[in-house]
Amino acid sequence: MDVGLLFDLRNPEAWHRPWADHYARCLEYCEEADRRGAGGVWFTEHHLFEDGYLPQPLTFAAAAAARTRRVRVGTAVVLPNLHKPAQLAEDAALVDLISGGRLEVGFGAGYRIPEYRLFGADYGRRFRQVETNIREVRRLWEENGITPGPLQSPVPLWGGFYGPRGARLAGRLGIGLLHINHEMYGPYREGLVEGGHDPDTARVSDLLPVILADDPEAAWPRVAPHLAHQMNTYQQGSLEGTDVPRPPLLKAEDFPQPPPGDGSWSLLEILTPEEAARRIHERIRGLPVRHLIFWASIAGMPDDLVVRNIELISERLPALLAERAAAEAGTAGVSGTAGAAEAAGAFSRG
Repeated sequence: MDVGLLFDLRNPEAWHRPWADHYARCLEYCEEADRRGAGGVWFTEHHLFEDGYLPQPLTFAAAAAARTRRVRVGTAVVLPNLHKPAQLAEDAALVDLISGGRLEVGFGAGYRIPEYRLFGADYGRRFRQVETNIREVRRLWEENGITPGPLQSPVPLWGGFYGPRGARLAGRLGIGLLHINHEMYGPYREGLVEGGHDPDTARVSDLLPVILADDPEAAWPRVAPHLAHQMNTYQQGSLEGTDVPRPPLLKAEDFPQPPPGDGSWSLLEILTPEEAARRIHERIRGLPVRHLIFWASIAGMPDDLVVRNIELISERLPALLAERAAAEAGTAGVSGTAGAAEAAGAFSRG
């Protein structure tokens, strides 16, 4: 199990910086995460967002792969229905080659009608088509249908699907489930059996709505305007192309800081590393987790908060999670700095 950071490269007008500078800064963040020991950098796909939400995650992943040496480089998620399978297979293979075999590919079906219209794709058949396209990408790799192929065989694949139907689909495809949810784990394992896969190969990962800070109370009012922007774009964008009236725009004051709880995650929680380790350990207990993924930034939030978030996730959080795992496993008797470092290293390596 490792920790990673998700970049969507939003650049909202209220906090806009020149695009070339913005992309250069995000690549520097990827290098910083790699240098500090993060397990992965992940990129995600959307189109036609006014804030420039990253439209081509594999292109940026290739740049990040060339600038890093150790982190896994992943998509969470790329939308195969908006790409030709052969082109997607080629693009991903090149990222795997550039990275020296560090690619992880998360797939999703998407939910926005304008994106499907932009690429002439059939929104009504998106779930059926995403399965077909994933199978075709994998076939092209396995049968040398494109050249050059990826370095890894197989490339780790993930399904960023929600609900029982999506969990079962990921299982049927024999890929990981990009969703940490105890209720969905059962349908996922059932899908593995349906697809003729060993249920013991089950693996899960997820994006957690968490930012780390030394002082969450002080950080919250600085992040809340960015969270309001993020949620507005998701809510408004999901209704584009439909007859559903758009809800009123949210404001920063609509997002009071939620208290750390033990139930479902809030839209966003800003936590200390210690608080996050406790919450995460409780949520993932009993699940075969491979990757914990965190927001690197919320819609252009202040740079000092981004840098500290990356530092705490990459360096502090893994040791705390390793300590909790060791204590639960009854191995807390390994004491001292060397023992903690060894446990943290085992956590990071997975």
